[in-house]
Amino acid sequence: MPDQPQQPSYSNDEIDLIELLRSLLQQKHLILTFACLITLGAAAYAFLATPYYQVQSVLRPVDRGILDELNGTGVYELTPGEALRRVGAGLSSYENRLQFFRDNQQLFTGLLEPGRSLEQVFEEFNRSAFAMLQVDLKKPNSLSEFVGMSLTYPKGVDGVAVVNGLVAAVQETERERITTDLNVLIANRLFALEQKIEAARASYEASKQARIASLLEQDALRRAELQDELRALRGELKMRRENRIKQLDEAMQIAESLGIRKPTTPSAMADAQLQGRVMRTEVNSRDIPLYFMGVDALKAEGQALSERSSDDFSEPRIAELEKELALLSHNRQVEILEQRKNEDLYLKDLAKWRQEAAQLKGVKFDAGTLQLVRVDQRALEPLSAVKPKKALVIGLGGVAGLMLGVFVALLRNLLRPRQSDAA
Repeated sequence: MPDQPQQPSYSNDEIDLIELLRSLLQQKHLILTFACLITLGAAAYAFLATPYYQVQSVLRPVDRGILDELNGTGVYELTPGEALRRVGAGLSSYENRLQFFRDNQQLFTGLLEPGRSLEQVFEEFNRSAFAMLQVDLKKPNSLSEFVGMSLTYPKGVDGVAVVNGLVAAVQETERERITTDLNVLIANRLFALEQKIEAARASYEASKQARIASLLEQDALRRAELQDELRALRGELKMRRENRIKQLDEAMQIAESLGIRKPTTPSAMADAQLQGRVMRTEVNSRDIPLYFMGVDALKAEGQALSERSSDDFSEPRIAELEKELALLSHNRQVEILEQRKNEDLYLKDLAKWRQEAAQLKGVKFDAGTLQLVRVDQRALEPLSAVKPKKALVIGLGGVAGLMLGVFVALLRNLLRPRQSDAA
């Protein structure tokens, strides 16, 4: 019998969907089995997995008056915003966190594992557990500046103590740094003041020596000028005396030639020659020549001048010069300058520097009680774990189980016709 041509078969979508649903209903036990298994696995994970908790602490700036004592020292200036940023930087510091981890290992007992160093354990924990909370710079209308820290930790770690302890430790560290900085600043300013005082002393000593040298130089110059004048004046007096002696010698010769032994005048000589009763009136407009003094007077004066040992008494200026030289032998201003004992009294601005140094030495500030930030929210014991979220994990497990069961049922449905055709 000849083979009849096969008629093409056309499938109806609605019939296929019904068949598909019917096939899934037939395999509902399989689907429910997968759903139950996956859900049980998810439930086991949700209840057996290590729970993770989350705590956080929020810090805000303190009132400005709290920092007034520190700022009142005049050495250290700290605003509430700067104090908050310093504490925030300390909280985010890896070094501070690691040091706190080393000092408080009893708070991290759930993390310690044999064969791993403390640094390795902390590195892994720090990478995923800590998170900083800050003001969003894209929102300029934030009500207040704040800094916070969030910690996500597994069971076995005392997260509340870790956060609160780290905040307290960072504040204590910053207080110690402020104390150190304050002491360093005071020491530096005191050293600078000592340098200023030493420089002022050196400058004063140099200026005093320069003043003394200037005074002595002026005295030496004046003394040399007076001595030159004195020598020149004495030389002039000596020359005058010698000239006078020569004049007297010359007049003596004239007087001897005229026979004048005693002092006389031209009119007296004329009367002696006339020997008459004649009245003469003599008016001379020039000095009478020396030879009219007579030989005896001229000889006596010349002998006196020759025997004179000094001409100083004949000139008043010599006494004045001797007086000035005597005064220049001792400069009282130089003596007073050299006899000064407490030279610091003459230093300019010394009183102001010593007052500033006394104020710096009198700074007594205890940073141990300084409040740098205001703890707006302390870390509190969490009421529940943040992960795993049991209801969500179980719900997702149930959905995943149903999806996996449906997928297996569909896969079996696709493979079944092929198996029948092969038979």
